[in-house]
Amino acid sequence: MDRADDELVTDFEAACLTVRTFAIAANFRTAQRLASPSVVAGVVKADAYGIGLTPVAEALLQAGCDTFFVARLEEGIALRTLARRARIFVLDGAQPDMVPALISYNLTPVLNSLAEIAAWSATARTTKTRLDAAVHIDTGMNRLGLAASELKTLAAEHARLLSGLRVVLWMSHLACSDEPDAKMNAVQLERFKTALAMLPEAPASLSASGGILLGKDYLFDMVRPGIALYGGNPQPGFANPFQPVVRLATKIMQVRAAPKGETVGYSATHRLKRPSLLATAALGYADGIFRTLSNSGAVAVNGIKAPIVGRVSMDLLTFDVTDVPGTVAAGQDVELIGETISLDDVATAANTISYEILTSLSRRARRRYEDVP
Repeated sequence: MDRADDELVTDFEAACLTVRTFAIAANFRTAQRLASPSVVAGVVKADAYGIGLTPVAEALLQAGCDTFFVARLEEGIALRTLARRARIFVLDGAQPDMVPALISYNLTPVLNSLAEIAAWSATARTTKTRLDAAVHIDTGMNRLGLAASELKTLAAEHARLLSGLRVVLWMSHLACSDEPDAKMNAVQLERFKTALAMLPEAPASLSASGGILLGKDYLFDMVRPGIALYGGNPQPGFANPFQPVVRLATKIMQVRAAPKGETVGYSATHRLKRPSLLATAALGYADGIFRTLSNSGAVAVNGIKAPIVGRVSMDLLTFDVTDVPGTVAAGQDVELIGETISLDDVATAANTISYEILTSLSRRARRRYEDVP
């Protein structure tokens, strides 16, 4: 059954983002197979990587997912209305103004410093309750998480510092899991093992999507796939075991023949080296199509790649269909992301990562959710 994200239907659809929620469920099951027997938690922060929190969460819940990670408190609150019994971890921690909502919505903060641990422990004492928490240990990202000095203090005084708290997860995060040969992976693994040996026993988690593919040593008790669920390749350059999830398509607005020597688009950045057949489609940077795809990306017409020529503009992009066999005409379908042009192809051409491509897609393209193949 197809489900659109609103009731409005028009004769002309400039662009459509199709989300295969059945593929998200399949990717979750693939992660389970690869990480077995570890628990697989779904990372649905940033509106499920821009795909849409509600349909993604529903698909994951139906697939058996009972543990989720979000970044912002608001994301956790929204998810709680959909997943009433699930464990929901909030990566932003437990800042003072977050505490009432964390407790009210039964959200589990990921504590990132001794100060946060102390504040959450004080809340437990004040409310006379035992509060669950995850604790983030920095093993080399130097972003969030307990620094080495804080870890040493926690290990020496854990009984006092964790008073009133039930640690349900020790976690860290790999910096280079997308590069399986990176030495940093082994360094962080050993640092995490050392940290766990210093601390009270509790479930542990080190790996997100890429870490799942690094081998059994990296799995621990829980893995946290994000981009893998949405069809991105966690280790670009290697075979992707996860199914594509999104297809972004638009329509050709106009086709024209242009002579050799003419230029295309703003600032005349592309000059034709031969007589060419050009097509212009109704999609641009207002839809999340990066301007860096100008003169570097491609679209697919009739299943054949056609290079983007000239600058991507706000509402339009132009591509060269001279070498596309068959008829190319106005109203014809054009694929920006899908079976021919993968999500990672787009990211590479835009000189970025698949995460940024997904989270940048605007809501201007109509969204359609497919829950069956």
